[in-house]
Amino acid sequence: MGKSTFPGGIHTYDGKELTMDKHTTVLLPKGDLVYPMAQHIGAPAKPIVAKGDKVLIGQKIGEASGMISSNIISSVSGTVKAVEKRLTVSGNMIESIIIENDNEYQKVEGFGENRDYTKLSKADIRNYIKEAGIVGLGGAGFPTNVKLTPKDDSKIDYVIVNAAECEPYLTSDYRMLLEEPENIIGGLKIIMQLFENARGIVAIEDNKPEAIRIMQELTASEEKIDVRVLKTKYPQGGERQLIYAVTERKLNSKKLPADVGCVVDNVDTVIAIYNAVAKSTPLIRKIVTVSGDAIRNPQNFNVAIGIDYAEILEAAGGFIERPEKMVSGGPLMGIALYTCNVPVIKTSSALLGFLKDKAAVEESPCIRCGKCAEKCPLNLLPFQLAAFGDRSDEENFVRLGGLECCNCSCCTYICPAKRNLNQSINQTKNSVLAKRRRA
Repeated sequence: MGKSTFPGGIHTYDGKELTMDKHTTVLLPKGDLVYPMAQHIGAPAKPIVAKGDKVLIGQKIGEASGMISSNIISSVSGTVKAVEKRLTVSGNMIESIIIENDNEYQKVEGFGENRDYTKLSKADIRNYIKEAGIVGLGGAGFPTNVKLTPKDDSKIDYVIVNAAECEPYLTSDYRMLLEEPENIIGGLKIIMQLFENARGIVAIEDNKPEAIRIMQELTASEEKIDVRVLKTKYPQGGERQLIYAVTERKLNSKKLPADVGCVVDNVDTVIAIYNAVAKSTPLIRKIVTVSGDAIRNPQNFNVAIGIDYAEILEAAGGFIERPEKMVSGGPLMGIALYTCNVPVIKTSSALLGFLKDKAAVEESPCIRCGKCAEKCPLNLLPFQLAAFGDRSDEENFVRLGGLECCNCSCCTYICPAKRNLNQSINQTKNSVLAKRRRA
């Protein structure tokens, strides 16, 4: 079978060689752990501990406050120092639980016990996933138990493991494909147990040949699981692009993947599902890539959720020299940082440091070359959408499909005039959606 892909997209320098061959290092936290109650799409969790309380690893400290919400679980044992607002990666002050680590790492009863997931009901599987606080760990943060509860289980044809990891520099998913492949297949089988008519697909870009080999060997005898090799192109790992590449089914902003018979979860989410259901282990850790030309010793870390970014940076040897830009996440869809004193949360994937900020260039007028439209994976006209946004013409912005934008930044990357098209489009899109919510 040929390599699958989608229309449009861009090819970038991926920077993955800095960390892809470095085994993941377990990093124990030194300082206090900070757990924001908003680490997911939906309503923030509600704190259920108070200052002075003793907590254990695996203990629920924040409880989901609605259907679209998620539990928060302690990743250390220790004492609650405070429940107060703290700065997060988003730049917002979010209500958080601060725990002083006692370095004893005592666990709740039953933590890590094996379960035979093949004997569990669908309701049990979904409940274990919910209680574990699992959300989409690729960045979206949508509660996974909700995603895995469509209207009709029998209508799901494909369960897709998103192993594309198309963002430059990121190699955390790649390392898990090499280091925990059995857990990925185990997690996929657990999800497939919910959907009796589904085939499992492990979708991997062709710049990861060793991961492809391992997954093909592990699934060789699996009648309902295939490995699909994708062309290396950004944003191949975007949900809409991935579904089209694997199934040729088209998805828009008004549809969920389940509406076209698909469920998509990224590598780390699938591992988290396996850990929660088969190993009685809630979501308490993240695999984080620390990379970029400003980092002294780029590598991947297995860290406790709640650890400070500054501690991870220190473990990577710090900066070679002060960077012009720091990013949480990938360089194309990540968030620029002005401080590393923020906690790792469920959706954290990377800390990148760059000696030069290549985005800090002066814009020039649009030359109407059309490159942004040519590369847009959703076949939009970014130059026109940005122009409508700059003029606050929200009516025409919506008419031209602005709400379909997936904020991949292909348009900004390819623009020869260095116009920050994605920022203009995203700001307008957020403004329109905010007004609709208020209405």
